[in-house]
Amino acid sequence: MRNLLTGLCLWLAGPVLAVAAPVDFKDVRFWTAPDHTRVVFDINGPVQHNLFIVKNPERVVIDIPGARAKSSLNTKAVNAGLIDGVRAAMYKPDVLRIVLDLKQGVRPKSFTLKPNGQYGHRLVVDLYNKTEKAGKAVVKKTVADMNIQSRDLVIAIDAGHGGEDPGAIGRHGTREKDVVYSIARRLEALIKKEPGMQAVLIRKGDYYIGLRQRINKARKLNADLFISIHADGFRDRRVRGSSVFVLSNRGATSEMARWLAEKENSSDLAGGVSLDDKDGLLAEVLLDLSQTATIEASLEVADNLLGELKGIGKTHKSSVQQAGFVVLKSPDIPSILVETAFISNPQEEKKLRSKQHQQMLARAMLRGIQDYFSKHPPPGTRMIARQYVVKRGDTLSHIAVQHQVGLNRLRGYNDLRNDRLRIGDTLRIPPSRGS
Repeated sequence: MRNLLTGLCLWLAGPVLAVAAPVDFKDVRFWTAPDHTRVVFDINGPVQHNLFIVKNPERVVIDIPGARAKSSLNTKAVNAGLIDGVRAAMYKPDVLRIVLDLKQGVRPKSFTLKPNGQYGHRLVVDLYNKTEKAGKAVVKKTVADMNIQSRDLVIAIDAGHGGEDPGAIGRHGTREKDVVYSIARRLEALIKKEPGMQAVLIRKGDYYIGLRQRINKARKLNADLFISIHADGFRDRRVRGSSVFVLSNRGATSEMARWLAEKENSSDLAGGVSLDDKDGLLAEVLLDLSQTATIEASLEVADNLLGELKGIGKTHKSSVQQAGFVVLKSPDIPSILVETAFISNPQEEKKLRSKQHQQMLARAMLRGIQDYFSKHPPPGTRMIARQYVVKRGDTLSHIAVQHQVGLNRLRGYNDLRNDRLRIGDTLRIPPSRGS
């Protein structure tokens, strides 16, 4: 009988022994972006949570059942973006309450993330500025405006990943988000030196932007080209070489369905064509025409850029690749994605860390961009505002001096193999400073 009672007691005690240990909130990190502040809590297991806002003063409160906080999180005075401080305490014996003290009202969004190669479980809270004003868009001019004022080309440069998302990581700890941002900054600087061209960085620091947000930002800026910069990773460290991608036909088809189905996508396409007042068939035809032209332009600029990359190192593929990457899905902006190298390859990781190689990559991208737009300048841009018809007695050097551009640049801009000119030929004049 005694053994039976002992066994029964142990059986009854079983569920008590199996109760899960509390999840520990170990640390908190902050990422500040222009339009929001991201708060990331490092935890040692999955959690459920309830988030709500408290006014006067402004606070965001998060209740987490079955959790506890380490002392380092208990009272954390910070000054990060929209946050003044973080406080944590047990609201109930089995409920942890975390309070984010705010500088102003916010729109919060929260979600959990599963472990990846670098981080464990995380609870993420994004705080969006309620009073944020939309950035001033770059206004494109129509052909009719050309005689009044020509505009610069707008190149949107998207450095992949950022913030909590490091991207691929090399053997020596090089993070994709860091090297591609450095390359993006170098490309931005080069473009800014080019008359008639303007560069806009999609992200301007170490923070994450959603993939569709990147597209939307480029469209709001009326970009003429969207270029997303990445550094590939693969389990086989021997794989190497750069690649250039554009949108696949399958990706375009799925995006068309999405655009036609969603109300917010009825805003103007490039050229002021609106879909919201068109019947279903006409809207589909117009969108298909826009997408087809965009993919064709993307393929050509990608081919130019891939040719330039071949001149500075090995390419992974000999031709432009097509895939359904979300950032390539703008229906009216030529969009390309450049995998600069395999960061998982030790030799290429070393190159990606080199400032000299980063500059070479940026210059190759610039040359590819210039080559495309010299042949296909958008209406109303300074790229087509200057042309010259050759007259009797003209020489190439005289024309270069007359228009204050370098002879080599004038020659390259027009794909001239020599300096011989024919009367009546039309030369494209590269933009010069002050034009």
